[in-house]
Amino acid sequence: MSDKQTSADQKIAEIFLDEKSVISRSPQVEHERKVAIYDLLEENYFSPVDAVDGPFKLYLGIVENRLVFDVRDTDDHPQVSFTLPISPFRSIVKDYYMVCDSYFKAIKASTPSQIEAIDMGRRGLHDEGAGILADRLADKAVIDGDTARRLFTLLCVLHIRA
Repeated sequence: MSDKQTSADQKIAEIFLDEKSVISRSPQVEHERKVAIYDLLEENYFSPVDAVDGPFKLYLGIVENRLVFDVRDTDDHPQVSFTLPISPFRSIVKDYYMVCDSYFKAIKASTPSQIEAIDMGRRGLHDEGAGILADRLADKAVIDGDTARRLFTLLCVLHIRA
């Protein structure tokens, strides 16, 4: 980082999802997408290992079974790009969506204790997915736990394919 840059500059200032192949989403999934983006932009830590100064625009998408991070400066000039294979996430994303589906159904018809139990499982899977994402990104970018959680949510949204 240059002398003028601070760790507060190492963040995602704007994020764009490549949603060309995404099918229409349920209202719950769309809500999760909006909340994840809002929360991510409010507070995050994202620092590419290649020592690029932030803040950043991040274009996130899935291309040929790879999660693509296209990192640009705020003037939209390319800075660094890296990819992660999507296959390590398939199982956790599938499990996460199954538990989310159960959770949304439980909200309508279950007792508060049943809803809480399902929600704990949902949060556990979400934390596990965020941990996998942070581990896989470790040699490419440093992120904090909350950023990993929000990026995992967006990975799940992108994973819903036609």
